[in-house]
Amino acid sequence: MAGRKSVEAGPAGQYRERNSTADRALDILGLFSETTLSISGQEVATALGTARSTAYRYLQSLVGSGFLEEDPGGGFRLGLRVLELARLARRGYGLSEIAMPVMRELCAEVGETVLLTRRAGAAAICVERCEADHPVRISYERGSVLPPNAGASALALLAWLPEQECRDLLAPERLQRFTARTITDVDVLMERLAEIRREGYTISRGELDADILGIAATVRGPSGGVVAALSVAALEHRVPDRRLAEVVTAVRRAAESIGDQLALVGD
Repeated sequence: MAGRKSVEAGPAGQYRERNSTADRALDILGLFSETTLSISGQEVATALGTARSTAYRYLQSLVGSGFLEEDPGGGFRLGLRVLELARLARRGYGLSEIAMPVMRELCAEVGETVLLTRRAGAAAICVERCEADHPVRISYERGSVLPPNAGASALALLAWLPEQECRDLLAPERLQRFTARTITDVDVLMERLAEIRREGYTISRGELDADILGIAATVRGPSGGVVAALSVAALEHRVPDRRLAEVVTAVRRAAESIGDQLALVGD
């Protein structure tokens, strides 16, 4: 982004300027979201509080390094370099390669969509998915951010944290209501997490999306800590009560299988 001099050792002023440039680049990349797949130079200038010419200079630097590319429809979109880094990030974890075969088996066994999520702060991030073949599909994209207070995956990831740590994570969050079943009271949520710990798995009914049933179990690493959550997401009517125990058992068994394989290779 800056020239070669900015990455070499130099006076403190140069060091601060280098960090400032990097921060601006990260701020620009942070403007993208599920609903913002393309940004304009003016939007960047407004967000950064800079002149439009300065914003375009940052944008062109990101284009030159492959992190952005010009959108045929106007503006700028994420470039191939971002996709490559995402691929490398998943490989670096080692988790995806181990989990995907197990996820495919679980998907075939229960006939429903299977998700693998990891915690990022209080929220959950979908890192892998295996989608079932149904006329009406349930699809969470890789990279989707799931709220901390709704859905089986997020609750499973929070449940084994110490209560005070969990409260501290949730303190700055605005617990949004998605359906009538969503828990928005932190004390009530703590009680729900304690129940999940006792039972060893999570069942979520219409808390994030109406009519969606989620069943999740935690994946543990070699040290015994929770590293991910494995879950099944289905339209609620496709998993009636008479079938619930069967699916819960399958999810827990699959999560344990991933954990056992992680223990063999280390995480």
